[in-house]
Amino acid sequence: MAAAAGLAAAVAAALGALLMAPGLTQPHSGGPPEGSGPGAVERHPPGRMDQAVLLVRNELPAQGLLLTARSGSCHQCLYQFLAFVPPSNGSLRKPGTAEVVVDTQHPLTLQLNGSVSDTELCKIQYHFGEFGNYSLVVKTLSTSTKTVSCDLVINEGPVNSYLPILFAFLVYTGTLTILIVGRLLMKIHAVRNWVYKKLNPRETDRLINSELGSPNTADSISSDLTPHLWSTASRQRLRSLDTFRGLSLIIMVFVNYGGGKYWFFKHESWNGLTVADLVFPWFVFIMGTSISLSLSSMLRWGSSKQKLLGKIMWRSFLLILLGIIVVNPNYCLGPLSWDNIRIPGVLQRLGFTYLVVAALELLFTRAGAESGTLETLCPALQDILPYWPQWIFILMLEAIWLCLTFLLPVPGCPRGYLGPGGIGDFGNYPNCTGGAAGYIDRLLLGEKHIYQHPSSCVIYQTTMPYDPEGILGTINTIFMAFLGLQAGKIILSYRDQHKQIISRFAIWSIVMGIVSAILTKCSKEDGFIPINKNLWSLSYVTTTSCFAFILLLLMYYLVDVKRLWSGAPFFYPGMNSILVYIGHEVFENYFPFKWKMQDSQSHAEHLTQNLTATTLWVIISYVLYRRRIFWKI
Repeated sequence: MAAAAGLAAAVAAALGALLMAPGLTQPHSGGPPEGSGPGAVERHPPGRMDQAVLLVRNELPAQGLLLTARSGSCHQCLYQFLAFVPPSNGSLRKPGTAEVVVDTQHPLTLQLNGSVSDTELCKIQYHFGEFGNYSLVVKTLSTSTKTVSCDLVINEGPVNSYLPILFAFLVYTGTLTILIVGRLLMKIHAVRNWVYKKLNPRETDRLINSELGSPNTADSISSDLTPHLWSTASRQRLRSLDTFRGLSLIIMVFVNYGGGKYWFFKHESWNGLTVADLVFPWFVFIMGTSISLSLSSMLRWGSSKQKLLGKIMWRSFLLILLGIIVVNPNYCLGPLSWDNIRIPGVLQRLGFTYLVVAALELLFTRAGAESGTLETLCPALQDILPYWPQWIFILMLEAIWLCLTFLLPVPGCPRGYLGPGGIGDFGNYPNCTGGAAGYIDRLLLGEKHIYQHPSSCVIYQTTMPYDPEGILGTINTIFMAFLGLQAGKIILSYRDQHKQIISRFAIWSIVMGIVSAILTKCSKEDGFIPINKNLWSLSYVTTTSCFAFILLLLMYYLVDVKRLWSGAPFFYPGMNSILVYIGHEVFENYFPFKWKMQDSQSHAEHLTQNLTATTLWVIISYVLYRRRIFWKI
């Protein structure tokens, strides 16, 4: 534990150096730029993160200018008014000027129209840099032809806001190197004997074999087999499952804490994928995998279906209750603000999904299916054909999702609308955010009981509340968990056959990838069903499950087959997933997970704080693992 604490201190100190590293933080010096050019202006006081200053100089004597802009990430959006630039004063030779702040997260398209004729004079596409200082000079090239030129000048260069990520990568890489060297030292007999005398983890795995979503693999195989993978006499878990779950959880914690305020560590505003959009479906996927293995284990040990169904319902109830009472973003309105409490949520969706998928697996499980003793017409499909009732149920759910999404009439909106509303789709459907999904939530739950600030509200300027964990999207969450359940059936049906398991994972990944390519037409915006986390669209499930099968394949091969990697450090939070998730939500605003920043407009300081908090949860989960403390519900 002392070593872990020392390592934590070292990592925190190294990350803290981000705040002092030259070039990593926002410049705070004022004064004129070094080397001025046309349109050069003085450096203004530091602005906000992900913004730059643009000074528009109008040297046209006849008319003013209307400056509008559109973000490159805003699909089919209306241009938004930024400023009016007055005409120049010809007698004083003084150009008209207007200063605006522009976004630097995505490329912008700037459009200048004349205020008199409202004709487009010029259009510029540019990706501004953070804290940069720019000038846009508009003038007439020729008085005879009245040709207008628009020249963009960099008065002061932007900062490289991605350097903190590189620095943090080097810190963690160095830490990993130290751990690898320590592992090599453990191969020395004298060192290994000394460490083993201090640490005795031999009984740990024996004490934890029934955590929610954490199966006992040895229970699911026949006692007369002695496979290489499960060759130990004691009951042993598949470490790759906990490692997969822990990786998803740690990324989730990091992005929930802010992800350094980088846009790619936030949820996509509407269509598309970012890092933040991957982790929740991966967590759902591995929950499904664990359901298959754990239920098989408990049934093999003689538990009755009736008793297991009671446990499933109780665990689901606890998850939903924890989501509503403990992890609720509306506590800022007061702990007793039940009139505005958010009903949907992450834990609520996990609880309901667990209930449906686990009950489905329990009710339709056939004796001998997992052990491969059932005869099937096609042995190559022995992990699918015995479960045809479950597949019919899932396909029926998907049919319901498709019918509601594309056929349900939504007042004031086109049928089958999948857009964000707001200024998207040229502003034609401002109150149609989420189409049928948003309409169902507002109708059944009420506007005050769903998420009030969806990710679309910034880029698309939506005003309607919309919940990404709403009712309709839960159908596809169930499908995602069922695909994870299918991965568990592969492990059970082809136990000990590593090549078969790996090849089946690869085949499922390819199939899901092909389905995604068809649904999206390999396009972000123009497919039949775009990838969309807010909607939990069908293509979103097939795409993230494609990645999930590949990731599970790699972890299964490295951790459980070749044993080249122990799964650390992700294995430890994967063993205490509920505790880490609820803990990081409850203690989010408390020291040492959060502190008052010296510069709240610095990516470096935000990244330092978020990585430190995430690292602390990894260390906490490691300490709990060493002390054999596991929170199960």
